Amino acid sequence: MMSGEGIFVEDTMTKNVVTVEEFTPIRNAAKKMDEANVGSIVVTKNNEPIGIITERDFVRRYAVMGISLSKPVGDIMTLPLITIDPNETVWEAAEVMKTNKIHKLPVIKDKKLVGIITNSDLVKLCSQSSDLEMRQICDEILTRTRE
Repeated sequence: MMSGEGIFVEDTMTKNVVTVEEFTPIRNAAKKMDEANVGSIVVTKNNEPIGIITERDFVRRYAVMGISLSKPVGDIMTLPLITIDPNETVWEAAEVMKTNKIHKLPVIKDKKLVGIITNSDLVKLCSQSSDLEMRQICDEILTRTRE
């Protein structure tokens, strides 16, 4: 029986996370996401992560509700911010994503943002090895992330 030990969030996460302060105008946040070619941006207050905005949030909360692009990102960010510790396994990350129906999971250590792990990272992990054990791990991850 495999336990998933040895494959940790910190080994799989993206370390450079795009952030904006909570009072940043929505337009500026969208531009920053576009320039960085990312699908989400973490919202901070005094450099501590407090929320997240995804492309989906822009569609649901900006486009559908017609919120002005000059409003602060704090008005459309997703709360509460669901996070994970870098020392958790990727299996645990997959379980948190499935349970909360999210695809992006900020990684927090000592109240500091140290990375982000996404469904795409889990898929990438699965595609990088043809080893039987890795395939079994990936099957478990995919089982945990299916809705």
